[in-house]
Amino acid sequence: MERGEEEDASCVSRRPLIENITDKNNDSKETILAELRKQLWLAGPLITVSLLQFCLQLISVMFVGHLGELSLSGASMATSFASVTGFSLMMGMASALDTLCGQSYGAKQYHMLGIHMQRAMLVLLLVCIPLAIVWANTAPILTLLGQDPDISKEAGHYARFMIPSIFAYGILQCQVKFLQTQNIVFPMMLSSGVTTLLHLFWCWILVLKSGLGSRGAAVANSISYWTNVSLLCLYIVFSPSCSKTWNGFSREALRNVLNFIRLAIPSAVMVCLEAWSFEMMVLLSGLLPNPQLETSVLSICLNTAATVWMIPFGLSCAVSTRVSNELGAGHPRAARLAVGVVMFMAISEGILVGAFMLIIKNIWGYAYSNEIEVVKYVATMMPILAASNFIDGLQCVLSGTVRGCGWQKIGAIINLGSYYLVGLPVAILLAFVLHIGGKGLWLGLLCALSVQVVCLFVIMLRTNWEQEAKKAKERVYESTIPVEILS
Repeated sequence: MERGEEEDASCVSRRPLIENITDKNNDSKETILAELRKQLWLAGPLITVSLLQFCLQLISVMFVGHLGELSLSGASMATSFASVTGFSLMMGMASALDTLCGQSYGAKQYHMLGIHMQRAMLVLLLVCIPLAIVWANTAPILTLLGQDPDISKEAGHYARFMIPSIFAYGILQCQVKFLQTQNIVFPMMLSSGVTTLLHLFWCWILVLKSGLGSRGAAVANSISYWTNVSLLCLYIVFSPSCSKTWNGFSREALRNVLNFIRLAIPSAVMVCLEAWSFEMMVLLSGLLPNPQLETSVLSICLNTAATVWMIPFGLSCAVSTRVSNELGAGHPRAARLAVGVVMFMAISEGILVGAFMLIIKNIWGYAYSNEIEVVKYVATMMPILAASNFIDGLQCVLSGTVRGCGWQKIGAIINLGSYYLVGLPVAILLAFVLHIGGKGLWLGLLCALSVQVVCLFVIMLRTNWEQEAKKAKERVYESTIPVEILS
């Protein structure tokens, strides 16, 4: 390449970074409807992907349930332990790509998306090594925490056979963010659907036919996660849609690793603090009078909330992509409009789902138990659950905006204060001092979610979007590697 051509290429690669920030979008009816269509187009497949990935663990536990009570208890405890110590951490750390890949894509620095993904994969795979050691020692850890020795032993066997899945899950989350920030969502939905169908087959073979028992379900998890990774890998490498963003493996991914870590750690803290607080409610329910009833009902509520949460989580991923893309492109008003539209969608979804939960409150408990006491208790919990789902939906989309803007540190601080300085103390006060029981524990979570929403909403109202667009440009420019160096 001649010197003049090199200068032209350099100018082309940097031009989107140094252009004046302009925003020709307005808040007309057509613009709002166009934004609504974009977010629905993103959110629909992302909700499906989240549900299908959530179903993998659920299907495995359901198959193990046919083997006996001990096997079911061990698999359930191992799955919960794996989620708390591994899966939530991987999801959180990969969320840093919402900011890095999303803003790079908006700034048209397409080649940087592959670099960011490789860098994230490297860091997450290294983190998986100590997590694998923790999983290998699940049995003694659970025993040390006071769990039943037989259940702990069974959970330990299950967790050991799940170790390969944590490495696949880390890679999978990076691939999902890489594609999501490019608005490529339907291939992920297809690969997740194929994986889930194959997972049913693998569970049937490995759990019921091979003689592996509950261990077969753990092996099936690993096979399915690696299947999903392989399918997405083939798409990324060979699809024309990724030809600009994936240029093969590069040593440049080994540079500026700290830039990723600086975002990945607070991203992980944001996700883990919230996930751990919900799990802690179930543990605390075991200390209440009639712990068997309280734990059963709280577990039902937690599973219900986790399933319904997939809808606002899809909206969260959609707005994260829209905000990061528009800020990277230098369109602050479009980013602000995306936040307004997703808030309207979250409110609408929360009202509809909440109304549905109130309608079925008297029969929902039968989906999990035939005990009248459990069914009645679940019915009294459903209004609280509907309210928490509504507020959780708002915080979910606001947290997506936080990731799109790159405010993970602020989000982590808010989550720490909301859940552990407000939510947990209020839950303990209501449940154990005022003797409200499981309702008190969930009301504590409701308080935490309310504080979180108020804090995030105030930050959104005070945001200078023009300044955020400039910060996004600076972030992209600092991490950009010229195209000619890669080639």
